[in-house]
Amino acid sequence: MALRLLTMILFNQIGAAVLLVSMTLLLQVSGVTALIEWLKRVLTRDVDKHGPSYSARLVVPATLAIVLLHGLAILLWAGFYRSRCFPSWETAFYFSASSYSTVGYGDVVLPSAWRLLGPLESVTGVLMCGISVSVLFALVTRLLERDIRSLGGKELICAAHMMAAC
Repeated sequence: MALRLLTMILFNQIGAAVLLVSMTLLLQVSGVTALIEWLKRVLTRDVDKHGPSYSARLVVPATLAIVLLHGLAILLWAGFYRSRCFPSWETAFYFSASSYSTVGYGDVVLPSAWRLLGPLESVTGVLMCGISVSVLFALVTRLLERDIRSLGGKELICAAHMMAAC
């Protein structure tokens, strides 16, 4: 009987894990794809624009969009926790945010029947943050390369390589 109960708990956790990770991935990939498409449209439309203020006008909204995407992912997991584990949205969102960001204070813990989801949310959060960082890195690299090409000066090329003296 105990083995059957343990097996049922494990299958429930695996089912929830597959669903939550799949939905998180779908959300992140959809959001990042939309962001990349927007950036491609803007960058091809504004071919002659460059400089720090132009770059900031792209990097800031891109970063805010990414933060919003992560907030939605946290809310997705919090919704599951609220329905299965915690009596309030505040507790569910707090636990999800601390797990997703890998802070994990430990002051709020999942019931034993769902405790494998906490570490899985942390791993998922790290991977989703990695995708986000790569998009921001690619954007900054592209903007910097545009500035270098537009000015074509040795000083800017040296700055791009972060060399103090050339």
